Amino acid sequence: MTLEQIAQLESQTLIPTYERLPILATRGEGCFLYDEHGKRYLDFLGGLAVNALGYNHPALMAVLRDSSESLLHVSNLIYHPYQAPLAQKLSAISGLDRVFFANTGAEAVEGALKLARAHAGRAVSDGRFVILAMENSFHGRTLGALSVTWPEKYRKPFEPLLPGIKFVRVNDLAHLNQSFSEHVAALMVEVIQGEGGVVELEEGFLRAAQQLCRTHGALLICDEIQCGLGRTGRFFAYQKFGLEPDIVLVAKPLAAGLPLAAILARQRVAEAFHPGSHGSTFGGGPLQCRLALKFLEILEQPAFLDHVRHVGAYLRQKLLGLQEEFSSIREVRGDGLIQALELPLPGKEVVRRGLEAGLIFNCTQERVLRFLPPLIIEEEHVNQFIEGLRPILETVLAAQMKGVHA
Repeated sequence: MTLEQIAQLESQTLIPTYERLPILATRGEGCFLYDEHGKRYLDFLGGLAVNALGYNHPALMAVLRDSSESLLHVSNLIYHPYQAPLAQKLSAISGLDRVFFANTGAEAVEGALKLARAHAGRAVSDGRFVILAMENSFHGRTLGALSVTWPEKYRKPFEPLLPGIKFVRVNDLAHLNQSFSEHVAALMVEVIQGEGGVVELEEGFLRAAQQLCRTHGALLICDEIQCGLGRTGRFFAYQKFGLEPDIVLVAKPLAAGLPLAAILARQRVAEAFHPGSHGSTFGGGPLQCRLALKFLEILEQPAFLDHVRHVGAYLRQKLLGLQEEFSSIREVRGDGLIQALELPLPGKEVVRRGLEAGLIFNCTQERVLRFLPPLIIEEEHVNQFIEGLRPILETVLAAQMKGVHA
């Protein structure tokens, strides 16, 4: 079927929740995606940070093609060979003690909210149920995850949401202090707010947040669903500042394209759950866990994360170069291979023209171009991307300056 036929069929059959890019993807190789006409696209979105090893990675494909594997699914009432080793590996790289497996990032957020309130209920007789989240945050679209997501456009249509949620202003130490009380069960943060426009929380703010959690007996939850698992050139973004969170959430790239998420927790926190208090039918299935073990094995290879930091620094240098060329670009933000350009105008037209030029990226917060390329990119891919983006920015920004539609 052609792109037009697929689009027409979708318009008749799917609930319209997505505004798709006009590409019919047929195959991928490395950092490139191909459409039905064979056109090649340099992918700097990476399946929204899922395809961390690009497309068709040989080690991952070998797992999928292994004819000795016969288990696609077993109930979580039964042991299988891969879940416990994966939990052990995640504990080792995070410094946390216990793991619960879910399917998606939003599910992990939901589970963390339950765990935080269960833990608070064990520690305090009543009244400790407040969850602090950050302004500008995004944690998912299920009802609980939506409750700790900041933008009103996401929350408003579905109110009333989960009670007891309060938002803290980003990097505002005074407001952070004012927000804490004996009623706070947890504070949830993204070290880098991805959907929020690649906004980094400052080290001093994060350290103060951790100390306030300790002082008030609250839990520090780090949502690493987008910025974790190698994206910044570290296993976790919080490790840059030596933080010691009580709960860490991971998802997106964990099973290399299949649905898998995890809640990592300290022993004293994990003890708040017991058999029957939480569960997942598909969370932690054999194939997903086996792929995740291979993914983490690759991340642990000598120099892999060094490479991410090196190419990330090179990408930042090139983006700063674009800012020097086009002074109307407001800011370059990010770390490793989660980076962004903030424009003075809506970025939808830049994304559209980029697609025509064979470049895939997206725009969040209306004016922020977000880049989440595979962690395997090389400098030559960065050069190719920048050379393709430069004339698009020149055209669109020049038209904006003249007050003419580009």
